[in-house]
Amino acid sequence: MITHLQYGHSELEVDLPFRHVTEIRPQFVPGLADERAGFETAVRCPLNSSPLAEIIAPDDTVAVVIADGTRPLPSDRLLPWLFAELAHVPAQNFTIIIGTGSHRATTPVEIEQLVGPQIARTYRLVDHNAYDDQALEQVGFIAEGRVPLQLNKAYVAANRRIVIGFIEPHFMAGFSGGYKGIFPAVAGIRAIMHYHRADCIGDPKSTWGVVQGNPTQAQIQEYGSAVPLDFCINVTLNHKRQITRYFCGEPLAVHKLGCAFVKETAMVGCKRPFPLVITSNSGYPLDQNLYQTVKGMCAAAEIVQEGGLIIVAACCSDGFPKHGNFTKLLVEHDSPQALLDTIFSPGFHMLDMWQAQKLAQVQLKAHIALYSELNAAELSRIRIEPIADINLYLQEKCRTMGPETPVAVLPEGPMTIPYLI
Repeated sequence: MITHLQYGHSELEVDLPFRHVTEIRPQFVPGLADERAGFETAVRCPLNSSPLAEIIAPDDTVAVVIADGTRPLPSDRLLPWLFAELAHVPAQNFTIIIGTGSHRATTPVEIEQLVGPQIARTYRLVDHNAYDDQALEQVGFIAEGRVPLQLNKAYVAANRRIVIGFIEPHFMAGFSGGYKGIFPAVAGIRAIMHYHRADCIGDPKSTWGVVQGNPTQAQIQEYGSAVPLDFCINVTLNHKRQITRYFCGEPLAVHKLGCAFVKETAMVGCKRPFPLVITSNSGYPLDQNLYQTVKGMCAAAEIVQEGGLIIVAACCSDGFPKHGNFTKLLVEHDSPQALLDTIFSPGFHMLDMWQAQKLAQVQLKAHIALYSELNAAELSRIRIEPIADINLYLQEKCRTMGPETPVAVLPEGPMTIPYLI
């Protein structure tokens, strides 16, 4: 059987020598015939809200928050339609804020790719910096008053606030979208660290497809709404990166309806676990580093047998990456359990520990092998088996595991979330 895994900017052709292969994909939803017309209808007839153009006055200052380059949000298409809809507001009244959360800074080239060259030249752009107190405004406290809740200063200072986001299943928050485009996207690092604390990330309800009772999602909604958000524009996409639906208006109503649609189309029930699961990380931009690729591993872990094998194809052209503490945490511990023991030790806090925590949890359940551009020795050092040739590797596994071994394949990675029924 031949399958194609999303990999980098293209696809990877994989020849599966096994006899019992289950390919798991989201329900394909065709892209809208006219994306711009769909946008205009959605912002003029929104959910639980007045039309967008009626909310924003000509003299308002407006913050527009978009996702950073680790998300496939088509900001370069959406922003021109937004500004056309709000043509009665001068360009100088807008500030576009890139919601980086705790991620690295966005390069000038990446900014132009995100918004398009014309928007980059015309509008004020702010690349959020969670580590710079001068770029943040305190709007309250969290954690019984111990942690300041800071948000981007330009966001807080605006008269009106709009977020543009993308709804997909999320391995901690249940689903992305909604207030997640604000918190943790434009929050200060101390609040982000509290949000990602080990007991919250380790909670069984901090997982794919769960909103009610999810402590991670509860924080998103509480802290993301600390400053009024006037309008939410969320989209869903298919594997061709076409917009399939718009969900626009009041943030909670938008998110509830969007999550229901995504759960119906992107989550797939499976009757049994598999000894071998093959996945991607949905291609670029989601597979640009190992940190993000943990999401694809977590999706596969939902249906892999205890002690099974997860094979991942993710380009990882941006490395582990080099910034942050993700790599440091992995290489300084000799086992996944030792890493989790450190993370759960009283008072331990370190940037990126949440992603290392999720990876360690997967490694306790299954062996991971990765086909990527990463250095083989560096992968082996963190207990991930490097794959030089994925088709030769699969042939070898077929010989050792047997051709009758049941195999599950997630060609679109975490765009499809399987679960046991």
